[in-house]
Amino acid sequence: MSMINKNSPIPIYYQLEEHIKELIEKGELKPGDVLPPEREYAEKHQISRMTVRQAFTQLVNEGYLHRIQGKGTFVAERKIEQGLQGLTSFTEDMKSRGLTPGNELLSFKLIPATLTIASQLSIKEYDPVYEIKRIRLADQLPMAVEVNHISANLIKGLTEQIVNQSIYHYIEESLGMRIHHAAQTIESSIANSLEAKHLHISTGSPVMLIQRNTFLKNGTPVEFVKSTYRADRYKFMITMNRS
Repeated sequence: MSMINKNSPIPIYYQLEEHIKELIEKGELKPGDVLPPEREYAEKHQISRMTVRQAFTQLVNEGYLHRIQGKGTFVAERKIEQGLQGLTSFTEDMKSRGLTPGNELLSFKLIPATLTIASQLSIKEYDPVYEIKRIRLADQLPMAVEVNHISANLIKGLTEQIVNQSIYHYIEESLGMRIHHAAQTIESSIANSLEAKHLHISTGSPVMLIQRNTFLKNGTPVEFVKSTYRADRYKFMITMNRS
């Protein structure tokens, strides 16, 4: 039986949109489920395909659905929310949400600092730095591509094993240094071909570019990291007080 009320003052596309949202929120439609084609929705509810397309497009824009060219429209993975009030590592953040953090290490090597990296870390050009490229995972799903630079003269003894666990934990628990604060910028962009490959999205898909400079209590820079996050799986939340 159709849930569309054509006599209602509520637009038909909005009724369909809300119905699909309800199915998703109740768990009757799960992440990864494919939706029937627009034609089937139109025939079932005796409405136009344009109306169905309007509802689908709105749900894609709101992050409930996503389209894959040539395959169909799917229920999107739920977005992971990260607060901007505190400084946490990716590992800590995922664990606090009941998700299993993981890494796929792309490369781990010692390189001479470029002028840009040296200025970010307050070291000399050509000083040794660890360059760590990895894919950050949550419940085995790719969330971000991350490139991290850390001064090797400051953070000694870094290994692949440590990188695959938690760098912050190693710095604080093993080296006895206290991470104090960070400066972070967030901007929108589109995925290039390499980012799209690692994140399992299409080239040109929306992504969030995040740059973080992290400091010890004495103000010494401890890391310079650039991350490309899937915009359809991650969102940031901030609480603002009026002074």
